[in-house]
Amino acid sequence: MKASETVDVLVVGAGIVGLAAARALSQKAPHLKIALYEKEAEVATHQTGHNSGVIHAGLYYKPESFKAQLCARGRALLVAYCEEQAIPFEICGKLVLAIDASELGRLDALYERGVANGLTGMLRLPADAIADYEPQAKGVAALHVPETGIVDYGVVARHYARDLASSGVTIARGERVIAIGAKKNGRRRVEATTRVAEAKYVVTCGGLESDRIAKLAGIQTNVTIVPFRGEYYELIEARRGLVKNLIYPVPDPSFPFLGVHFTRMISGGIEAGPNAVLALAREGYRWRDVSLPDSLETLAFPGFWRLAAKYFKTGAYEVWRSLSKTAFTRSLQRLVPNVTYDDLIRAGSGVRAQAMLPDGSLVDDFAFEEADGVLAVLNAPSPAATASLAIGEVIAERVLDSIKTT
Repeated sequence: MKASETVDVLVVGAGIVGLAAARALSQKAPHLKIALYEKEAEVATHQTGHNSGVIHAGLYYKPESFKAQLCARGRALLVAYCEEQAIPFEICGKLVLAIDASELGRLDALYERGVANGLTGMLRLPADAIADYEPQAKGVAALHVPETGIVDYGVVARHYARDLASSGVTIARGERVIAIGAKKNGRRRVEATTRVAEAKYVVTCGGLESDRIAKLAGIQTNVTIVPFRGEYYELIEARRGLVKNLIYPVPDPSFPFLGVHFTRMISGGIEAGPNAVLALAREGYRWRDVSLPDSLETLAFPGFWRLAAKYFKTGAYEVWRSLSKTAFTRSLQRLVPNVTYDDLIRAGSGVRAQAMLPDGSLVDDFAFEEADGVLAVLNAPSPAATASLAIGEVIAERVLDSIKTT
């Protein structure tokens, strides 16, 4: 027989967003009984644990969007939290490079967007000033963004989990949610691997499983998660001096990802990547990680084929770059010409939960859906880790408002 419990709020998913949501709820309403179910043996196992560790400044996001607003507030909250908890972090700044004259207009537009999003201290650099920030980088112009930083989000997430434990919130690990019943007598019955909860309110933060969990709760959505794997190399220790901090390209408007870049990690290493290839499983961190059900679901989704048709040439190159270290090296040499094939060693990879609509368009902003007694986080891509504490506040406010009216 499964263990049974009665709670006020049940949070599904212990990635950084789920942990932050539970934490905000416990702080704003300490009288509530809160539980968190996580299918893995540890918190922050997937997207959070495979994060590149960038504290985003908010440069790229459409002004007034959820991303722009919550990134700005979330960054401030995150920095204050890291200082309070003595979590290692650094606000080191980053460089966005225009490689040739065709990218100058986009670089200027990026600067204007950063200003609209409240960034201060940005500098538009001519070619001869780039070396003052990154001596090995080459371009015709650049944008220096001083508010970007680095941290280990796995460490941050584990601190959130400790906060929850100290406030009496239960984190049940190894508990995959398999059913969420309709609301009955003011509660929903949530069945997991070995536990059953009767909850007044359910918050789903499923990441790579966010669409499936939302549908379990009866939320009608046309959003489908299509997994994209991002693969990384690392610079060998002897060549880490090629990169001082973070070096990014100007985003390519022909592709919905940022492109390969260099990121100094808080541990001292230099990551190079990621590319973006279709993952053959929702948790497919390698080519050999294949889930037939996951793959068939993607292939049956019309939105995937519409996206593939639109970006066929770029997508094919991403696959080639995944398979060819030489091609990957050449992409990196556009930013730092002195990087060589032998400077790079294979590193880890991550899988991005890309929310997509049937017409092939990507859900670009954070997306939430609410039903009777359920709030589902359907899309929380980058900069969700940076914005996690601010996202947690939004979720907590919505849940508490809903509880008050029932």
